[in-house]
Amino acid sequence: MRELMAVQENAQERLDHLTDMISEEAGWDVCSIYLSRKSSSLELCATHGLKTESVHKVRLKPGEGLVGLVARNARPLTTSSASQHPAFSYKPETGEEPFDTFVGVPILRGGRLVGVLTAQAAAKREISEEEVETLQTVAMVLAEIVASGDIAEAEEMAELDVRQSKPERFQGGAFASGLAKGVAVLFEPHVGTDHLIADDMEREELRLELALTALRAAVDEMLEGGRGAFGGPTREVLQAYRMFAQDRGWLERLREAVRLGLTAEAAVERVRNENRARLMKSPDPYFRDRLHDLEDLANRLLRHLDEAYTGASIKLPDNAIIVARNLGPAEVLDFDRDKLKGIALEEGSASSHAAIVAKALGIPLVGNLEGALDRAEDGDPLILDGEFGLLHIRPTDDVVATYDERIEARSARQERYAQLRGPARTRDGREVTVQMNAGLLIEMTQLEELGADGVGLFRTEFQFMVSDTLPRLDEQATVYRSVLEAAGDKPVVFRTLDLGGDKVAPFAPSAVEPNPALGWRAIRMGLDRPGLLRYQLRALIGAAAGRSLRVMFPMIAAPWEMRAARDMLDRELRQAEKRGHELPSEVQVGMMLETPAIAWAMEQVVDIIDFVSVGANDLMQYFFAADRDNARVSDRYDVLSPPALGLFQQISQTCQKYEIPVSVCGETASRPLEAAVLIALGFQSLSMSASNIGPVKSMISQMDANKLGTWIADHMNEPVNSLRSMMLEAGEEAGLPGAAVDNVVKI
Repeated sequence: MRELMAVQENAQERLDHLTDMISEEAGWDVCSIYLSRKSSSLELCATHGLKTESVHKVRLKPGEGLVGLVARNARPLTTSSASQHPAFSYKPETGEEPFDTFVGVPILRGGRLVGVLTAQAAAKREISEEEVETLQTVAMVLAEIVASGDIAEAEEMAELDVRQSKPERFQGGAFASGLAKGVAVLFEPHVGTDHLIADDMEREELRLELALTALRAAVDEMLEGGRGAFGGPTREVLQAYRMFAQDRGWLERLREAVRLGLTAEAAVERVRNENRARLMKSPDPYFRDRLHDLEDLANRLLRHLDEAYTGASIKLPDNAIIVARNLGPAEVLDFDRDKLKGIALEEGSASSHAAIVAKALGIPLVGNLEGALDRAEDGDPLILDGEFGLLHIRPTDDVVATYDERIEARSARQERYAQLRGPARTRDGREVTVQMNAGLLIEMTQLEELGADGVGLFRTEFQFMVSDTLPRLDEQATVYRSVLEAAGDKPVVFRTLDLGGDKVAPFAPSAVEPNPALGWRAIRMGLDRPGLLRYQLRALIGAAAGRSLRVMFPMIAAPWEMRAARDMLDRELRQAEKRGHELPSEVQVGMMLETPAIAWAMEQVVDIIDFVSVGANDLMQYFFAADRDNARVSDRYDVLSPPALGLFQQISQTCQKYEIPVSVCGETASRPLEAAVLIALGFQSLSMSASNIGPVKSMISQMDANKLGTWIADHMNEPVNSLRSMMLEAGEEAGLPGAAVDNVVKI
């Protein structure tokens, strides 16, 4: 089969060659290929043993004859008395009378019938299961051949339905936002091998070691040099990826498999299968996500074992949308970012490394699109909706028109937002600081592009979550230093480790808890196991040498916790000074207000904090005792309800009283209407995901903060669940730009 695929032939010659080879190698008198036409009939397109003049002339109606029966049932059919079968249809022009033993198997691709492959013999005999299975295997290969470009575009095959043409729509998960319109590029990186048993074990060991060396060098080059316009990929993801490539257990299992007599390629396949079986059983989605990094490494190692491998990046057409089973983070970074417009995955998750990298690069990614890889063809027009998690394959004209309008509107909004890079001011002159939330170094490239005033929250836990061992002091410091350098003269607030709950690090102590959100997490873990937190603080101090350092402690619930955390930081500063290390030029210490308890005890810590950041998402779920990730109860609270507004107002007034800068971060701050209300309540700083900065800045420029503040005060005691609808209805009267805010809310 490999020889056949290598032969440069036209479409008809390739099919003829295939029927000749099957007949000769399997001992059949006749082998024929029938392919589907657009009229749903089946056309004889190639044969060995029947009259050649009948090729492209014999056509079977839907369901006609034994071939039609195979097509209709999409199942194999065997008989040693073909002419006696009730479905038999005689075609004298083929000359098939002498061949009474018949077997037919469907040619299927992606669950769709492409055609039927038949074999016949003159002698009456039983057909074995092995013979049927062999023909089914050939039919799988044949399905790919007939759907390839030269078959589909050949003049003599013009009326054949060898490519899928019907529109398809898949609903998945939106893992990286955005809209993309382009052409499908099917990406199946799995590299198989036919040679399993080693002829020379020493040679296979050498081949494996050379390939491993080349793999590690390639990963190091990717990490240290980088490719593309961003000047280097995210170090955190690739450092984790490099850890997998250097994992001793993985390497030893590969070497042991070769010592048992397997080829290097077979050893990689064996270890790949063992990893898949082991990790897919894990209940922890984090460990299942790691599987895709290991799959990526296995494929890369197999390519390095291939002597023909050149290491060249994948060539993409313009406006390419990758359709794949899954991707590792390095594979995403392999693609030409100028041509890659979107990624559609059959698997994946929002927390996978590939999704994190795609989000940081601004590439729409939709996952959990089961069956998409089988239904799409290379070159098919696609529309990827990273806002609602949709993939449209071969979309209809009306769908294309709808998305053209959405893409144009989105582009116009982005252009409008790009003009709002300066300070954000309300119509009545109140200036608002709008900062960005981040957790990856690569996200820092968006700081200047979006005109953010700084990083109000840099999540530090990702570097820890992707590592099997505690990241070394210099590794942590390198990441923090790079973040500060990328920010330039703009401020960065580092939140200390917020592990526990749904965020687990392999090396960190953890336990199964009945309610993780209320359990042993964040500052509680840091104070109970101070070594971990002190180590991180030491790295932050070292990274900020000569620069301003802003450190924020999460999940503070009691004043003593804040004091203990501040004491720990002060001790590390004194130790650094004693050792002669350069200290930060200034140190500001913040408290993340996420629990109602500390909201009523703030006056007990105002003497030791320099700023407050309200983690509104957690604060609201604790305030209403409703899990924001539980769809059954998430609607039980509304930030715009009078009780919630009362809590926010109290926090704002307390901070104003003691002249402590306060900001609000998270989803609440990123929704334009809620952001407007927070500003009206006195908050002058908001921090949000990068994609929300433009919409929020646009809203700020249109609102009247004083008028909205007065309206809220007048309606704060209304006996309603939420002031949302009342506020939007009041519109300009309440200081809001009415329909404009409503439109922004829907973006």
